Amino acid sequence: MFEIGDVVIYSEHGLCKIDDICKKDLFGETRLYYVLHPLGEQTLKISTPVDGKKKRIMRTLNREEALELMDVFGKPGIDWVDDPKHRARAYQALVQSGDRQKIAEVAGALMDKKLNTDQKIYDQDRRILTHVQSILFRELSMALGISIEEVADQVEERILAVTPQ
Repeated sequence: MFEIGDVVIYSEHGLCKIDDICKKDLFGETRLYYVLHPLGEQTLKISTPVDGKKKRIMRTLNREEALELMDVFGKPGIDWVDDPKHRARAYQALVQSGDRQKIAEVAGALMDKKLNTDQKIYDQDRRILTHVQSILFRELSMALGISIEEVADQVEERILAVTPQ
């Protein structure tokens, strides 16, 4: 169980700080809830059951884990799915899995396509990429002690280094 003050990853909100842990009565049932807010959004408060199954709360990466995850961007990633609808479903499913390596591979595939082709990427690709970058790069930034921009630059360098010329 997490504690008040912990910074965690929560669903699509990314990095969140736990402000409180309290009991709440809903529909005649008393449960324990985390009260948290996304970092950078002090006004948004989120309550989620401590034993919740629908939305996953994960601990943040430590420095060693972040460095290992950065290595994902220096290797060939997941296969590109040519059909845009199938790609969107497949990549979104990987992102929703919460598996950071798979999420990094999705980001790598989309960034590779964006950086190394003359074609524009589809809107759904751009939305997935923007979402992944905002959450994953912020977490990597915190774990590595560098700016989000530095994370993005390092990721781009790694992707460009593995792209066949």
